[in-house]
Amino acid sequence: MARLRLHPQRHSVPLAFQLMVATALLLMPYTVQASDDLPREAVLPIGKATKAIQASLDACNKDGHRVSVSVVDRAGVLRAMGRADGAGPHTVDSSRKKAYTAASLRRPTTELAELVNKVPTLQALREMNDQVLILGGGLPIEIAGEIVGGIGVGGAPGAHLDDACAQAGLESIGAVPKVSATK
Repeated sequence: MARLRLHPQRHSVPLAFQLMVATALLLMPYTVQASDDLPREAVLPIGKATKAIQASLDACNKDGHRVSVSVVDRAGVLRAMGRADGAGPHTVDSSRKKAYTAASLRRPTTELAELVNKVPTLQALREMNDQVLILGGGLPIEIAGEIVGGIGVGGAPGAHLDDACAQAGLESIGAVPKVSATK
C-alpha cells in the first residue's frame, strides 16, 4: 500500500516584493519628514466665497446699486463671481481686478489709490501687470490672521459705496473688517 504524504504548502513571497517592502519601511521616516517641511496654507472654501458674494450683492441691491462681485483666492485666481441683474458688463472685469489687487497687494484698494496719489513714485504700481486695478472696492479677505483671498465690488456710483458692499461680504463670513461700514 502506498503511503500518502501530506506536505504543508509553502507560500513563498517573491524577492522583489520583499525588497520593495523593506525599501518603503526604510524610507518612510524621510517621507514624513519631507512632508512636515511643506508650508501649510488656509484655503477659502467655495461656500464662504459664495456667501460673501451674496451678502455684497444684497447690500448693494438694498441701496439700489447694480454691481458685480468677485472673490479670488490668495493667489488671485477667481473662486466665484456674481453679477446683479442689470449690472454693466464692465463691472465683471473691474470686480475681479479689484479682488485680485487686494489679495495680491494685501491692502484695500482704496488705501492703495490714496497712497499712489500721495506718493507719485508709486504710480508704477498701476502698471505692475494687466490684472491690477487701483480703484476703491477691493478688500483683502483675512481670516484667523491669514490673507486667504480678496473680494472686489464694481458698479456702485463711488468707490466708498463699492467698499461698503465689499465690507458686508467680509462681515458675512467672519473676516477681519477692512473699512468702516458707513456709506
